[in-house]
Amino acid sequence: MTATDIPSPPASQDPRPEGLDEAAVHRLVHTFYARVQKDALLGPIFGGRIAEDAWPVHLAKMCDFWSSVLLKSGRYEGRPLPPHLALGSDAGEPQFARWLALFRPTALEVLPPDAAQQAIAHAERMAYSFRLAIGFHKGEDTTRILPYGNG
Repeated sequence: MTATDIPSPPASQDPRPEGLDEAAVHRLVHTFYARVQKDALLGPIFGGRIAEDAWPVHLAKMCDFWSSVLLKSGRYEGRPLPPHLALGSDAGEPQFARWLALFRPTALEVLPPDAAQQAIAHAERMAYSFRLAIGFHKGEDTTRILPYGNG
C-alpha cells in the first residue's frame, strides 16, 4: 500500500462539534458575562475594573479569545495571563471556582452538548493554568493546587 492508496478525509470535514460556530461563541460569551456581572463574588471584581461603557469592548475581546480557543480562528491577539496576575487577591481559589461554577451551566445551556463539553474542558484547563501561574507569582505552594473538573 502506498501513500496514494490511503484515502484523505474530505476537505469539508470539520473537527468542531456540531453547532460550534461564531454565533455560538457570541451566545456563550454574552450570556456568561451577563451572569458574571450580576454575581455577588465576581460582579464587583469585574465592575471595579471594567467601566460600564467599556463592557462592549471587553465582550468583543472575549468573543475573539473564545473564538480563537474553540474555533481556532486566530482572532485574539494578546496575552490573557498578565491582566489576571494584576488581580492580586481577587484571583484566588474562590474566584476561579465561582467562575467555573458559572461557566459550566452557561455552556451546557447555550451550546450543543459536545460543544459545551469542549468549552468546559478548555475553561477548566485555562483556569487551572492561570491559577497555577497566579499562585506561583504569589509565592503559594502550587503543588497543593489541583486541576478543575475532568479537563
